Amino acid sequence: METTAREQTGATADDDSRVEAIIMEYEAALLRYATRMTGNPFAAQDIVQTAFIRLCSHWHEDWQPSPRLKNWLYRVTHNEAVNHLRRESRRQELHEKAALELPDPAADDPMEARKAQVLEQLDRLKPHEKQVLVLRLQEGCSYAQIADITGRSQGNVGNILHHAVARLAGLVGAQ
Repeated sequence: METTAREQTGATADDDSRVEAIIMEYEAALLRYATRMTGNPFAAQDIVQTAFIRLCSHWHEDWQPSPRLKNWLYRVTHNEAVNHLRRESRRQELHEKAALELPDPAADDPMEARKAQVLEQLDRLKPHEKQVLVLRLQEGCSYAQIADITGRSQGNVGNILHHAVARLAGLVGAQ
C-alpha cells in the first residue's frame, strides 16, 4: 500500500494551511531581501524556495507567522544567499583562471590582433552605429535586412554604416 508524503511525515491539512499562510506572509519580503543580497532575482527565487523547504523540514506543529519565525526565515535566507554568493565567486574564479590559460590568438596572428583592436573600439560607437555595423559585418545582413530589423530606410542604413566605419577606423588608427 502506498503512503503519501503527508502520511509519512505526520502532517495534517491544518499544517498545510499554516505553511501556506507563512509563505503568503513572508515570501515577497524574503524575495526582495534575497534579490538585494545576490543581485539576481532568479537566484533569489531558489534561495527563498530553499528557506521554505528548510521550514518544512524543521516544522513544528505550533508554528505560525510571528516575529521569531520571521527572524528565523530571514536568517536562513541570509545564509543561503551568502552560500550562493560564495559558490558564484568560486565559479567566477574558475572561469577567469580557465580564460587566462587559453592561448591568445592575437599573439601569433597580426590579423587577429587587428580584429581584437576593432572589437575593443566597437563599444565606443553610438548604439545605432554599433547595431548597424554588427548586423552588417558580423551577422552578414544585407542593407534591406538591416532596414527591416532597425526600422530605418536602406539609405539611412548605408549612411549610418558609412559614418560608423569611418569613425571606427579613426578610433583604431588613434591607438
